[in-house]
Amino acid sequence: MFESRPDRDAEVVLVGRSNVGKSTLMREITGHTFDTGQRPGVTRSPNHFDWASADFVISDLPGFGYMKGVPEDVREEIKTDVVQYVERNAENILVGILVVDGKSVIDIIDRHSGPDEIPHDVEMFHFLREVGVEPVVAVNKMDKVDDKDDRLNELCDRLGLHPPWQQWQETIAPISAKRGSVEPLNEAVRHHLHEAQRDDLFQFF
Repeated sequence: MFESRPDRDAEVVLVGRSNVGKSTLMREITGHTFDTGQRPGVTRSPNHFDWASADFVISDLPGFGYMKGVPEDVREEIKTDVVQYVERNAENILVGILVVDGKSVIDIIDRHSGPDEIPHDVEMFHFLREVGVEPVVAVNKMDKVDDKDDRLNELCDRLGLHPPWQQWQETIAPISAKRGSVEPLNEAVRHHLHEAQRDDLFQFF
């Protein structure tokens, strides 16, 4: 399913649950329209966008987690494909952008936290770190959140980052992709590109 990756060395990936606005964010970053569905889980294979002149690709990987009308075995299959894609390309992935819905992420994490369960978002955050990919959490739809600092501090707490969130601005990026308000994400991504000695890619963020 995931064999369509262009032959590029440097990559930034977008990962996250279904319906958190990954495709909208991809459109905002690239200026290019992709198929987005109103129903969660419409994107089943990666959307890759590469620039002819640069050795760089940005990939929007399929959403994982609950999807209405999608059997559980198919959901698990998609999540496995996403994990394997990241593992296979980890040494080329400079940043992994984990997109979450700022309005609902805390409720979802808490609902799926238990002795036998790790919430998908928390698991993906730590997985990216484990395979050596720098994670940036794009906390989307922040225009719908009233208590922004509290919400972001709670998210840090759930991810094992010591609040306040302001000390993690290279990791936590509050955005509103639909409104085109993504500068905190661009700054966080540039930080990691600079660390990877790839300032030449700043032009894309």
